[in-house]
Amino acid sequence: MMEAFALKLFGFILAIGILVTVHEFGHFWVARRLGVKVLRFSIGFGRPLLTWHRKNDDTEYVLAAIPLGGYVKMLDEREGEVPEAELPRAFNRKPLWVRTAVVFAGPLFNLLFAVLLFWMVLVLGETGLRPLVGEVTPRSVAEQVGFQPGDEIISINGEKTLTWTQMLYRFATASAGGEAIELEVRDRYGKIHRRVLPHDAIGDLAEVKNPLVRLGLKPDLPTVPAVLGKVIPGEPAEQAGLKPGDRILSMDGKPVKDWVEWVNYIREHPLEPIRLTVERGGQKIEVEVTPKAVTTDDGKTIGRIGAANKPMPELWERYRVVHSMGVLEAVPEAVKRTWDFSALTLKVMWRILTGQASLKNLGGPITMADAAGSAVSAGLVYFLKLLAVISISLGVFNLLPVPVLDGGHLLFFAIEGVTGKPPSEEFMARGQQIGLALLLALMVLVFYQDILRLME
Repeated sequence: MMEAFALKLFGFILAIGILVTVHEFGHFWVARRLGVKVLRFSIGFGRPLLTWHRKNDDTEYVLAAIPLGGYVKMLDEREGEVPEAELPRAFNRKPLWVRTAVVFAGPLFNLLFAVLLFWMVLVLGETGLRPLVGEVTPRSVAEQVGFQPGDEIISINGEKTLTWTQMLYRFATASAGGEAIELEVRDRYGKIHRRVLPHDAIGDLAEVKNPLVRLGLKPDLPTVPAVLGKVIPGEPAEQAGLKPGDRILSMDGKPVKDWVEWVNYIREHPLEPIRLTVERGGQKIEVEVTPKAVTTDDGKTIGRIGAANKPMPELWERYRVVHSMGVLEAVPEAVKRTWDFSALTLKVMWRILTGQASLKNLGGPITMADAAGSAVSAGLVYFLKLLAVISISLGVFNLLPVPVLDGGHLLFFAIEGVTGKPPSEEFMARGQQIGLALLLALMVLVFYQDILRLME
C-alpha cells in the first residue's frame, strides 16, 4: 500500500513539475525575447525552498513548497512603482501584440511539448496488441453489424488501427464528435468488410468500464498455461511447497483452464485453504495453499500467494505489434495526434457543459496521481504518452476565455484590440472574481468526482 502510494505521489509530482515548468517557461522565454523584464520565475507556490540568481541575470528563480502550479512575475506598473528608466521593459507598456504573445506562449508551449512527447513515443516505438476479435457476444451490437471471431479491425473512419488502444482512441474521437463509426475489417480468410456502428454504440465512455464488453467484442488472446515461473521466498506459495515449473492442474477439484482463471480463483479466496493438484516432473502431487489477505488501493480484500507465471514470449508473437516511425516520418504524425487530442478535449468539454456527457469525464489530482503512478510503473513510453495527454489538457484548458486563466487575459486583449482601449479596471476586477469563483467550483467538482471514483 505505502509503496503504491509513494509511486503515485512521485509520478504526480514529476508530471505536474514537468508540465508546469514547460508552461511557465513559455511565458518566461517569450517575455524575455520581446523585451519584458521578468522579476521572478517560480515553480510551485508558497514558501520558497530554493532561490537563486544567474550571473548577469536580474530574474529571481524559485522552487517553492507547493508543487501544484507556478508563475512568472513581470515588471508591471499595476503591481507596484516602476523606475522611469525601467518603464520601457514593463509588461503593461508593451504593444498589444507583445502582451498577447507573452500570454499565449504558456498554452502554446504545452501543445508544442505534446508534439515533442508524441514524436518521442513514435520514434521509440509503442507496443500493443493487434485488434483481433476472439469472441462475439450473441445479440450484441457487434454481432448485429456482422462481426465474426477471427476478424481484425484495420481502420476506423479511414484511420489505421494497429492496436486495441488505437482502436479505442479512434472510437472515442468519433463518438465524442457524434459521428457514425465506419470500421474496415479483415476476416480470417483475408477478405475486407465495411461495418458501421452508430456513434452512441458505447454511450458515454466515462460511464463504461469496459467498452469492448459493451460492444460485445472479446479480444483474441493467447491461452497462458498455469505454470509457475517464480515463487517468492516466505510467501504462501513457497510455504505450501510450490516450486518454479509446477503446472496447476486443478483447484478444489476444478480443472484449471489457464493462468487468468487460476489467479482469479486465488484472489477470490483470501485466508481459505485451497487444495491443488500439481504436475511436477511428470508426476501429479497434492498441495494445499492458503492465500494471504491483501488490501488493494481501492479498499478491496483479495488473496495472494506470492507466485508469478512462467514467461512464454513465444505465445504473444502473433498478437503483439510494435508501432514505430522514423525520425522525420514521426513529425507530422505527432502533430496530428496533438491536434486530434486537442479537438477531442474541446468536444468532451462542450458535451459536459451541454449535459451530453457525464461529469465522470472530469478528473482531478487523485485521478491524475493514479494514472501517473501506473504510467511510471509501466515504463517510459507509457509515461510520455500520459504527459502528452495531460499537457494538451493543460494547454487547451488555459485557453478557455475565463478570467484568471490565460484565455481570460486573451479575451481582455481581444476587447482592447476591437475597441482601441483596454477594459476598465472595474470590469477586469469583476471578471477576475467571476473567473476565480468558476475555478473554485470546478476544483470542488473534480475533487468530488475523484472521491466518488475511490468509493466505487
